[in-house]
Amino acid sequence: MSAATDAARLRTAPTPTHTRRVSKGATVVKWVTTTDHKVIGNLYFITSFIWFLLAGIMALVIRAELFSPGLQVVDTPDQYNQMFTMHGTIMLLLFATPLFAGFANALMPPTHHSPTTPTAPASVATCGSSAWPWVVSAPSSVRSTSSRRSSPCAHRA
Repeated sequence: MSAATDAARLRTAPTPTHTRRVSKGATVVKWVTTTDHKVIGNLYFITSFIWFLLAGIMALVIRAELFSPGLQVVDTPDQYNQMFTMHGTIMLLLFATPLFAGFANALMPPTHHSPTTPTAPASVATCGSSAWPWVVSAPSSVRSTSSRRSSPCAHRA
């Protein structure tokens, strides 16, 4: 054997790799406590995809109900109406909103040259329930419009 062959064999010899086992909960803890905008954006994408799948199943049931006249996939017309409403609500609030937030988290920090997301805890906390601004604003808007009264001195004028 020549020296060149020995050198080539030593260069291509497999190096021992040690795979470190990560504990089962370490990934979840890492995801929940992260401030990395890419991970937070991925969490939003995962959440929106799960809601997209659920709303897609509802859409398939709605289409199956409309396949032919007289075919009843859901039991009552009221359940059909509820499923139709839930499909629209999920697609608007629980799919499209986290998808937009995911793109915002993925694209905005690089444009501001920041290594992490400045509002990461708030961003992660809303990942599962991104519709909270609408839930909070609706009762407050009803309360503010219903509590308008005339001036207490209006009857004296």
